[in-house]
Amino acid sequence: MSRTTLSRTTLSRITTSPTTTRRTAVALSAVVLLLPLSACGGDAEAGSGSTVTVTVGYQSRTINTVTAGTLLRSLGSFEKQLDSLDDGVHYKVDWQDYATGAPITAQMTAGKIDIGSMGDFPLLINAARGKQLNSPTHLVSVTGYNLRGGLNTIVTAPGSKLTSLKDLKGRKVSTSVGSAADGTLVRALRRAGIDPDSGIEKLNQQPSVGASALTAGSADALSQFVAWPGLLAYQGKAKAVYDGARLNLPTFHGVTAREKFAEERPAVLEAFLKAQAQATDYLNEHPVDAAEKVAKATGLPAEVVYLYNGAHGIATFDPAIKPQLVSALKKDVPVLKSAKLTGDVDVDSFVDDRYVKKALGPAAYARRLATEPAPAASEAWPKGASKTVTFDSPSALLRYAAGHRDDLRAAYVPDATTGTLWFADKAVWVADGDRLLPFVAPDTAQAYVAGHDGARVVPYADALERAS
Repeated sequence: MSRTTLSRTTLSRITTSPTTTRRTAVALSAVVLLLPLSACGGDAEAGSGSTVTVTVGYQSRTINTVTAGTLLRSLGSFEKQLDSLDDGVHYKVDWQDYATGAPITAQMTAGKIDIGSMGDFPLLINAARGKQLNSPTHLVSVTGYNLRGGLNTIVTAPGSKLTSLKDLKGRKVSTSVGSAADGTLVRALRRAGIDPDSGIEKLNQQPSVGASALTAGSADALSQFVAWPGLLAYQGKAKAVYDGARLNLPTFHGVTAREKFAEERPAVLEAFLKAQAQATDYLNEHPVDAAEKVAKATGLPAEVVYLYNGAHGIATFDPAIKPQLVSALKKDVPVLKSAKLTGDVDVDSFVDDRYVKKALGPAAYARRLATEPAPAASEAWPKGASKTVTFDSPSALLRYAAGHRDDLRAAYVPDATTGTLWFADKAVWVADGDRLLPFVAPDTAQAYVAGHDGARVVPYADALERAS
């Protein structure tokens, strides 16, 4: 973004003949003085009284980026931090909402977006494109993460007979190539002995298009990132066939910034990261209210937002760039290379935690690095309640649910194997003696049953009766 330029109409009215030279000079001076000054990133000088526009690209419905997007915007934390800089510059924030990370990367490499948020695979493409186009970017913080990979799920239609990855062979599977969800699909198929290129018919589609294709029957399965699998399951339009956490590989979303912007406006980037930390603390301290705010801004059901972003949700929120996540990025590079989406990516040079470390302070940053995700737990969300109720076991949750069927807004249980949270009434339940165990997907449940004599899958209604 550059200074506002004179329009062609204005210029056409200013002649250059000798008799009008003086008039031309006066006209040009007057027009330039009347034009407002604006800048993207570092174009305006601090203290000049000019306006600097900071452009932030985010994905409102990719709800594991809310601390750098939807929630952050609704709280107004970034604007407040910018106001406190007191450097003689008026800052304006231009929030630009996108469905995926790809257009954010395109705008960043064109110098039109300063700060963006996206998933781990798009982040690597962001790094590669930035280097390729001589407009480097850097990963400067993390939003939501899951150390096992539970942010991505493969789902099928509710009445589908597909119950495992092996059933996907020869089927049409919708995903977004270059996304973390596609990475999960590729890795999961390989583990199941299916060639991800020739073993399925892959449909490269935007999440919303893929969801419609699944509903219409033109796709047999859908591999997508948060919040699409949970949303479709909640709506009764899909059932899980594979829990991405079975890969036991971290997935996350993060914040990337243009190198030039970071170097020219370090105080602005630090203000953003301070605001992100405040939004993170707000989400962790007020998870129900945060879910309601995000739901209002996105149109997503709050119950779905809470599944991912709640107190024991699938995602953990922390801006610190944990070593496990950097290691996961390095393991993601070969997957993107095999799909011919990138070449080599120097992950170590892409990651830059200097700004977030300064924004939070070294001691606080070290504490965040050492923080572990909250332990898995079952939760019930009563109607009209501003807080959820936590239980020490899925059976205890079932007993509560059985006694409050008409007063329950949502009930959540963690997968007995992976810890991935899921809706209690959408989970696959296994009765093992007196124990009632929930699983996200049928194959995970069957794997447990195969290893435990006497264990068997039971319907949700049966599980409720057994618990009560």
